[in-house]
Formats: sequence, C-alpha cells, structure tokens
Amino acid sequence: MKCKYTKFLPLALSAAMLFTGCAAQQVVSTAADDTVSPTAISQTVESLDNLTTADSADTAEETESSSEAFSKRDLSGEYDASEAVTIQLNGDSASCDGAGVSVSGSTVTITAAGTYLLSGMLNGSVIVDATKDDKVQLVLSGVTVQSDTFAAIYVKQADKVFVTLADGTVNSLSNGGSFVQVDENEVDAVVYAKDDITFNGTGTLRISSPAGHGISGKDEVTITNGVYEIAAAEHAIRAKDSLAIAGGTFTLAAGNDGLHAENGDDDTLGNIYIAGGDFTIQVSDDAIHANTLLQIDGGTFDITGAEGLEATYVQINDGTIRISASDDGVNAAYKSSAYTPTVEINGGTLTITMGAGDTDGIDSNGNIVINGGTVDVTGQSAFDCDGTATYNGGTLIVNGQQVDSIPTQMMGGHGGMMGGMGGFGNGGRHG
Repeated sequence: MKCKYTKFLPLALSAAMLFTGCAAQQVVSTAADDTVSPTAISQTVESLDNLTTADSADTAEETESSSEAFSKRDLSGEYDASEAVTIQLNGDSASCDGAGVSVSGSTVTITAAGTYLLSGMLNGSVIVDATKDDKVQLVLSGVTVQSDTFAAIYVKQADKVFVTLADGTVNSLSNGGSFVQVDENEVDAVVYAKDDITFNGTGTLRISSPAGHGISGKDEVTITNGVYEIAAAEHAIRAKDSLAIAGGTFTLAAGNDGLHAENGDDDTLGNIYIAGGDFTIQVSDDAIHANTLLQIDGGTFDITGAEGLEATYVQINDGTIRISASDDGVNAAYKSSAYTPTVEINGGTLTITMGAGDTDGIDSNGNIVINGGTVDVTGQSAFDCDGTATYNGGTLIVNGQQVDSIPTQMMGGHGGMMGGMGGFGNGGRHG
C-alpha cells in the first residue's frame, strides 16, 4: 500500500515556520475503523491538530490534518471481549472457542477477519494468513510467545492487523537466535508483517530479537499507545513505507537503528512521523533514521548512538530531544530524490552533545533553517552546511554561549557532499 504519511510534507521555510496476565479490557467493539470513543480520540488528536501552517517556499508544502496520520481505530485500542474468539496458548499447542483459527502443533494460524483474544504461553508462532481485505485484531492479554527459529507473530496476509496490548498486562515475544524460512518471504523479525500493522492499547510489550529486528513491517507500521521494551541485534522497529507514532513509552536497544524507515524500491517513501511519546534509545548506529522525511511534532527523547536523527529532510516542530552522538547529532543526507537535504527547526528543545573528533552537531548536505525553539549544541563543530544556513528566530546556544547566527563550516564534516561520492553520496557515516 502506498504510504499515507507522504501527505505530512514539511511545513518548511514559513514565517511561523507531533510478564503477567490480566483480564481483558471490556469495551466497545471496533468492527469498523470509525468506531471509537470521541474522548479517546480528542485527547490524542488535539495536540496533533495544533500544527501551524503558513505560506511555504521552495520544496515544502502545507502539512495536512493530523487525522490523515492515524485512523480512529488506530488510536482506540478498544475491543469487545464478548465478541472475540478466545485463543488459549498451552505451551506446545493451543485451543480456541471459535471459527477462523487452526492449530497445527505449536503453530496457531488465523484465517479470517475478526478480534482474537490471546493469553498463555506458546513455544511456537502465531500466523495471520487471511484474505487481502480482512482486518484482524490480535488482543494480547498476558501472552508469552517464544519461537526458536521463526517469528513469534507473522502477518503473511491481511488488509491490516491491529495488535492491541490489553490494559494491565505484560506480553513477551522472542526469537531463539535464528530464522528458518517457511515460505518465499524473508522473515527476520520477532514481529514480521507483510501488510499494514498497528500497535495500540495500554499494556506492555517486551521483545527480544538476538538475531534480527524487533518489529519489521513491509508496508506501514503505526503505534499509538502502549509500553515497548525492545532489544534487537538489528533495528528495533523497522518499516518499509512509513512509521507513524502518536504516543507510548519506548525503551529501545539495538545493534543497528532504533527507529528505521526505508523503501529500497521507491526512494520517495520511507518516512517517519512522531506526534508524541517518551523515547529512551541506545543504539550502535542511528537512533532514528528515515530515508525521506523525519517529522517530529512532539515527544521526549533521550538518545545515545553514532547518530541521533537522520533523514533527507529533518523537521522538528516540537518536543524535548537530548542527543549524545559519536558522529553527527542531526544529519540531513542525500537519500531521497523527493527533497533537498534540509534540517528545519521550528520549535521544541534540542540539546546535542558530540563526541570528540570529526563530528558535527547538526550536519546538512543541503540547508539548515532555524525558525524557533531552543537549540543547544556542545562539540568541536556545532554546524556543517553545504547549502544555506538561515537563522530566523529561537534561542541558539553553542558550547555554552548564546549566539545570534549559525556558525557553520562549509563542507567540513562527514555530512558534506565532498565527504561522499557526490550527488547521492555519503551523508554522515551512511551515504
């Protein structure tokens, strides 16, 4: 499916320039995307709608309404336990009380649209293999699924899958250290989805992936609430077309990136949109990496990695972001043909502490635009810009001293085009 978050284009360059079980939560049915508590929606969406749009210049367009990013069902996390098919996981097997489920040994396969309430422990996998028009909701209510050689949850086919974390429950999903393929798809994550997948609800999800990714979606990945504790050898959360987060609490440790979006077949996709949430990210590479657009409208971020934020276009409109990086703190690199590499800061608080050596606090292969907010950079090279650096407003602090202009070195750091191969060459460490 083509990514809907391409509609969240930058506001850019304007004058004003988001392990124990418990009983299931009993609430209303969400058989259709538009069935949800108005209060639940208004509380989550209210902050998203407070986006300022104005006349834009150059490559930017107006940001559309926040309602385009998250459906009502994405946000709700609601289900009717009385209408759900109950699946009891029993170690090496499982039992259920309704249609649409088959059990073969330690593999549970869901084949029809509906809501499925899972509890217990399984040494195996839960597979969704429905029709391409089916919406499936998996409610995890005190679930532990461990697969030694495959994904704990594998979405082979559906229109969309909702993984709902039941209130007050802790759920654990893990892989034993290898992935043995069962079909033509290269499954390499504890939760692997070929189609759109949404995570919601207020419970906790713990993921351990010693040989691959934590969550991997080959289309759109959406997270609107919940607590996520993910340790992965590769990316903690990966999406192909887009990753959109409305809120939640995230503790991510990864051998590669924390949040990652990239489409190798279409370089205009691979977007990340964050409206809110609480993030603690410790990684070996990029904390947050989007090949195309990274837009942050809110949230609290405590980031440690080689690089903090990387995309072709990085736009920060709000939020409290603390970055400790050994390479670039924020990097706008040539990764997509959709944008000119740009770092645009319109609001929020951004604090960057850089390691010693040839490092840059904010590095752009193109432009840097600061219109508002507070930017506090400590490091040998605070800014590196190959294009135009524009300071229109906000508070700018460099090595403890407030300044009234952007002190840049031109093509001086790793992020400059001259540091790469030219054209779509290296930006920061990655190219």
